[in-house]
Amino acid sequence: MAKLNIKKGDKVKVITGNSKGKVSVVLQTLPDVSKIVVEGVNMITKHLKPTSSSPSGSIIKREAPMHVSNVMIVDPTSGQATRIGRRNNKEGKSERFSTKSGQSI
Repeated sequence: MAKLNIKKGDKVKVITGNSKGKVSVVLQTLPDVSKIVVEGVNMITKHLKPTSSSPSGSIIKREAPMHVSNVMIVDPTSGQATRIGRRNNKEGKSERFSTKSGQSI
């Protein structure tokens, strides 16, 4: 299991696939399979069986997980996609930082 550099709530840019270029927020991370769920990206159509609450069933659109390598974090200062580095801050705790601007994320 690899450690993900992307966390829930991060602003990311899709760099490959049908949604290339979209900027959105991470809704969920799945570190066991190295995947994330991004709001409004990689949408699928899901068919739901009829139940007592909805006798006719329904069709819904929802986000499907995508591999973490298909997105990059957005730099907080420039708004461009950037890589992430790790360093220790003044208190000795590990923090993530943008490699383009050097600012903490």
